[in-house]
Amino acid sequence: METLIPTINRLQEVFLTLGAEIIQLPQIVVVGSQSSGKSSVLESLVGRDFLPRGSGIVTRRPLVLQLVNLFQLDSLFSFSVFHIQGISPEPIYLKIFSPKVLNLTLVDLPGITKVPVGDQPKDIEAQVQEMILSFISNPNCLILAVSPANSDLATSDALKLAREVDPDGRRTLLVVSKLDLMDAGTDALEVLLGRVIPVRLGIIGVVNRSQHDINTQKSLEDSMKDEQAFLQRHYPSLVSRAGSRYLAKTLSRLLMHHIRDCLPDLKTRVTVLSAQYQARLNSYGQPVEDHSATLLQIVTKFASDYCNTIEGTARHIQTSELCGGARICYIFHETFGRTLQSIDPLAGLTDLDILTAIRNATGPRPALFVPEVSFELLVKRQIKRLEEPSLRCVELVHEELQRIIQHCSSFSTQELLRFPKLHDSIVEVVTGLLRKRLPITNEMVHNLVAIELAYINTKHPDFTDAAQVSASVNSQQVVVCFSLQGLFFCLAKQQTLCSLKAEAEALDGGKRWKNEKVTEEKAAAAGFGSPSKGQAINLLDTAVPVSRKLSSREQRDCEVIQRLIKSYFLIVRKSIQDSVPKTVMHFLVNYVKEHLQSELVGQLYKQPLLQELLIESQDTAQQRTEVAQMLEALKKANNIISEIRETHFW
Repeated sequence: METLIPTINRLQEVFLTLGAEIIQLPQIVVVGSQSSGKSSVLESLVGRDFLPRGSGIVTRRPLVLQLVNLFQLDSLFSFSVFHIQGISPEPIYLKIFSPKVLNLTLVDLPGITKVPVGDQPKDIEAQVQEMILSFISNPNCLILAVSPANSDLATSDALKLAREVDPDGRRTLLVVSKLDLMDAGTDALEVLLGRVIPVRLGIIGVVNRSQHDINTQKSLEDSMKDEQAFLQRHYPSLVSRAGSRYLAKTLSRLLMHHIRDCLPDLKTRVTVLSAQYQARLNSYGQPVEDHSATLLQIVTKFASDYCNTIEGTARHIQTSELCGGARICYIFHETFGRTLQSIDPLAGLTDLDILTAIRNATGPRPALFVPEVSFELLVKRQIKRLEEPSLRCVELVHEELQRIIQHCSSFSTQELLRFPKLHDSIVEVVTGLLRKRLPITNEMVHNLVAIELAYINTKHPDFTDAAQVSASVNSQQVVVCFSLQGLFFCLAKQQTLCSLKAEAEALDGGKRWKNEKVTEEKAAAAGFGSPSKGQAINLLDTAVPVSRKLSSREQRDCEVIQRLIKSYFLIVRKSIQDSVPKTVMHFLVNYVKEHLQSELVGQLYKQPLLQELLIESQDTAQQRTEVAQMLEALKKANNIISEIRETHFW
């Protein structure tokens, strides 16, 4: 047990310049308000005057006080005075060897103050409280709260801060100082017995040296004798559990048992931290010696990580969102596929558009059948709508390939963080390669739609047969003969109907001649005679009706065209939905995968660039040094802890 406190002292020395906060060493931290008697308590534990005194905040930095008991040796200690404005979290280490002290380690913090004095900053209160909380928040820290007996403990600043991090008081020890300065007729018996404020580790009362004692250079030995006499007179029942000597023994005992309890977790923490810092050091890499080999290694690894991200075999797989090949697959089959499926084959195509196309295709002659040109004209118009989402698919895949660059540089290739110029150059080369392949891929996708527009294959095996179309449209005794080769209709009626029609036309002829004559006369009267020279005739003075009731033949012709367009559009859409992803994979994704490494090597592996590209960032070099120092300290700490045999104190 006696070796535990020296062991912690050795650990503190190991982390002297690095800070021991990271391993959370078990220690005792002294907390109290300004002029609460903290300095007198500490000097009584040491047995010598060694702390600076004065008005305002005298202690401006944490003081790590290590007391080492050595028999037959005069007291040895060294102390350096630091004068700084405000306060600083950087600790001062003071080691005292003496046969008059017990093995003990304490951390004395600046006193809690409310009002800045002299050169103190305006936020001195917040600074001090922040520093104190940073120390006592350590779960392995014991809190030595010093509060004067002549003040109300309910308003004690030290106890208030201790309660914030230790609400149950399991690791708090209260020292009631200045017992001799209480008002006449009062005492602190109820407080010392724990009946006012319960504290798990105990409450110890002490008598501090007065300012008169200090001025007259009264020795600490005489002060302790007077303290014992005072306790014997006023607190006889507590004399064996009060005073500076009892406080020193209690602190040493508490610290030893606390170290014993914390040691297993401390050993585990040091081991875990060692592994973490070793991994960090490995990620920073070793200083560059062979620039050529290092550049080739980094470039090859980046290209491999880039391709693995596309293939889904990368080491760092994200769980928050789709990335790499998975997102490309989503673009092909979800984004692009759903967009094509949502396109209505007949969207934007009205019956009037179809009739207009049929009439425009027949020229000046009345249409006896549906012309082939009208079908091709209308179906090409619908197929053209597939080009925009196809080009958008290429753009989305290109954007994802661009995002993979950042993914690899952030997660997969830590070496790139060491060399910012190399990182920027790799990003530039890959971006250039993607930019070069983008127009080529767009052109191929554009050609896929152009190919479909170049030849309307009405002999496609999946295209609707003409007999099926005509049979579903003609519900009467009219036989619609629709030749897919010529796309024409011939209407044939029964022989009896033909003869009746001929007779009716003959009778209707004399009536039509009379009607036409009457119509010409009316037109002349209305001013629609032969136009004079230079006078234009406007036949569109009256608005053309946008919609009207279609005749049965017009309805039949529109329905035939609509069914044929829908059937052929679905064939083309299916082909585009299958061929666009294949085109993107071949001309963009696979090309980049196959040529990425050679492009990087060709652009970057040049002797004049090697030295420039492999210049480390200052942050990386500094972090590597700091991590290496911390790793070395952790290794030493692990060796120190391993020297303690658990059987000695367990």
